[in-house]
Amino acid sequence: MTRDDGLDVAGLQRRLTEFAAARGWEPYHTPKNLAVALSVEASELVEIFQWLTPEQSARVMDGEESAHRVRDEVADVLAYLLQFCEVLGVDVLRALSDKIDRNEIRFPVK
Repeated sequence: MTRDDGLDVAGLQRRLTEFAAARGWEPYHTPKNLAVALSVEASELVEIFQWLTPEQSARVMDGEESAHRVRDEVADVLAYLLQFCEVLGVDVLRALSDKIDRNEIRFPVK
């Protein structure tokens, strides 16, 4: 997929790495800490939907305030996932593609 805005996974990972380095945060960006932070941010995303009905959850992006909260939490989850992958040397796109391949075998179309 080619994007017109120039955004790509490697570029975002570089920006996150540079952001953390400029603030001296590298010692805290261990796999354990990043996995915990990822879990916390995913939980904050879940919290937005916690008491919504299925119908309300389907319309969460209709309101600017709730849409903003969702986008922010999605960004936090992705940021920590990309940092986690960078620290461990995981190619996130390859990992996803490989997982889809395995799932296509595990769950064939009937």
